[in-house]
Amino acid sequence: SSSSDKLLNASPKEYAKSLRGHQLETSALAVGKLIHTAVLEPDKVDTLFVTVDVTTKSTKTYKEAKQHLKKGQTLLTMSEYDSSMYVVDALLRNEVVKNMLRGAEFEMPAIGDVEGLPHRAKADILHRGVAVYDLKTTSEIGGFNYSARKYGYPAQVYIYSTLFGIDYKNFKFIVVDKGSKDIGVFSVSEAFYLEGKRLVENAVRVYTDYFINGEDLDTYIIYGEL
Repeated sequence: SSSSDKLLNASPKEYAKSLRGHQLETSALAVGKLIHTAVLEPDKVDTLFVTVDVTTKSTKTYKEAKQHLKKGQTLLTMSEYDSSMYVVDALLRNEVVKNMLRGAEFEMPAIGDVEGLPHRAKADILHRGVAVYDLKTTSEIGGFNYSARKYGYPAQVYIYSTLFGIDYKNFKFIVVDKGSKDIGVFSVSEAFYLEGKRLVENAVRVYTDYFINGEDLDTYIIYGEL
């Protein structure tokens, strides 16, 4: 996946650790998941999310609720839930976003070969054979250009364009600021797409060397020049 490729580019040692352990879900991830679900699959919100009316997550009530979660459920405070719904409302009232959602399929999976290894993807918003739109939440929309590269989104663009058979020019990010509720639509440049290709190629090389051919991870070294 693009997240695996991001880890492989950052550190194959961290990737190896991710295979052995469960990733902790942060508040930001939980809120982002709720916003995605409420916009794209609203019928699943009541099943997948549980809320508790507490002021802090250190309370006994919150801890007990967390212990009783069913598999696949996410726990949120009422404050997190309410603030997320304001973001959802901002998205669903926006005419540009409504047009991008109209006639689309949501949360559509794909799997296939990318640069010689199987990859998987799940398109948030798919207009089959035409376009893919990916929904992102941020706490600072003005810095999205930077964070998109920091979080490895070029690799996501390259993988999704390949697996869903679309031109990178038809991949767009719908970005919503969780604070201001401002919404942005970001297109993709050729340079961004080609950076994704480079990242995927490098991830495939690292994975092949260390997780297929069995090279010792202790021999991995990063070279650079300042």
